[in-house]
Amino acid sequence: METIIRKIDKNQINQDVIEEAGNVLKQGGLVAFPTETVYGLGADALKEEAAKKTYAAKGRPSDNPLIVHIADYEDLKKVAVNIPPETDALAAHFWPGPLTMIFEKSESVPYGTTGGLDTVAVRMPSDPIAAALIRAAGGFVSAPSANTSGRPSPTTAEHVRVDLEGKIDMILDGGAVDIGLESTILDMTVEPPMILRPGAITADMFEEVIGPVGVDETLVNSESKQAPKAPGMKYRHYAPKAKMMIVEGNIREEILAIRQLAYAAHREGKEVGIIATGETVQFYNYGIVKNIGTRENENTIARNLYRVLREFDEEDVDLIYSESFAMNGIGKAIMNRLEKAAGHMHLQATEITKKQKYRRVIFVSEADSAVGPMAAELLCHQDLEQEYIIESGGLVVLFPEPVNQKAEAIMKSAQMTLENHVSKQFDGSNLQGDTLVLTLNETIKNKVLSDYENVKNVYTINEFVGVSEELPNPYGKPLTAYGECFEILTGLIDKLADKLNSYAKGEE
Repeated sequence: METIIRKIDKNQINQDVIEEAGNVLKQGGLVAFPTETVYGLGADALKEEAAKKTYAAKGRPSDNPLIVHIADYEDLKKVAVNIPPETDALAAHFWPGPLTMIFEKSESVPYGTTGGLDTVAVRMPSDPIAAALIRAAGGFVSAPSANTSGRPSPTTAEHVRVDLEGKIDMILDGGAVDIGLESTILDMTVEPPMILRPGAITADMFEEVIGPVGVDETLVNSESKQAPKAPGMKYRHYAPKAKMMIVEGNIREEILAIRQLAYAAHREGKEVGIIATGETVQFYNYGIVKNIGTRENENTIARNLYRVLREFDEEDVDLIYSESFAMNGIGKAIMNRLEKAAGHMHLQATEITKKQKYRRVIFVSEADSAVGPMAAELLCHQDLEQEYIIESGGLVVLFPEPVNQKAEAIMKSAQMTLENHVSKQFDGSNLQGDTLVLTLNETIKNKVLSDYENVKNVYTINEFVGVSEELPNPYGKPLTAYGECFEILTGLIDKLADKLNSYAKGEE
């Protein structure tokens, strides 16, 4: 089957394109089209055969009900019966918009559309292209998300093309969608009405209109014999190809845990995807890091979620780790989709972070211009089991300056370089408890402890690795002295790496 793709502008709708697409639907075909939530895969909602085509094109289980889309409120009575009185108020506030309501179905709706249920899910989308298409098709269009079942929902026509080209008749390309997450589903057949799927319209918003609503906190697993009453309740949805896990905790712990996990995967040769935000993306050093949006405006996160999951598929990552989000407002819908995508696989950040004793190593010298930077660079070249922030600092740095030329010459002879190093003042006033401070000698150690009473984990390098021989100071001496210092320092750093790795393995 050749899939026709038609560009269409919602601000200047081409009626010829709409009529063409409407005729495809009237003839029992399938048309993907944009809504304000995600792209939908449209079919004639009142034709059993059209529903069968929808399930086949998506590879969707036939007990997973489809949503009937209407463009005019009065059409609700043609597909639903015993409509509760609260419906008028809800429709007045939220239709057209990202709200699906479930009612008892009328005789005109085939069981193929409802997944064999006696109820029907109905929505009135606000996207003008969707509304025009629904009217052109006769007023009733069933439309699940226009993707292969289980995959991340499509938020652009290109996403639809990748999944369904050759399986459907037409795609209306109306650009990127506005919201990016599927509609809220509200079951109107129970009292009080119950949210079956969270979305952009929240429980608090419903309460302002009709009073309290219930929230279905249960998740029907894939082994359940129970028929799902609404789309997205039973089967794994929105899933990328890679195994995905949500890391939960306070944001600092989440960042540290994901860093630790990404580093471990990197050492194993695996490509990791990380779902971060504008506030946190800068803190990750390994993996493919995606800025999904900002926590200050979680609508941006909702809009970008499925795009990011699909990008990870294109980049063929092996693992995906995601930060978690607050379970309020649209954050509840975001977490619902993330949990579905991850198959409800969670990791507690503290369970990961407690496995790492130190995360930052600072070498403190007098001026940060020779041996301290050498030590930091040597440790950076070690094969470490865990990721560390490795740096150096000086007790007396009047102004930034490059590294001592003799120290640089010695490092270059060992195929390492300090040419980008600039000395900086050591500041121990705000160090975390997971920082290891290693000084070059006892005098510097005592000075650090004297100046910063709250600093913990301060040792000389020799003391920490259990070597009695003190590290010589080559300052003011010939190049050979720097070479001798380098040899001793290399042995100390080897022992330091071994000790850090033993911590990582739980051996100390």
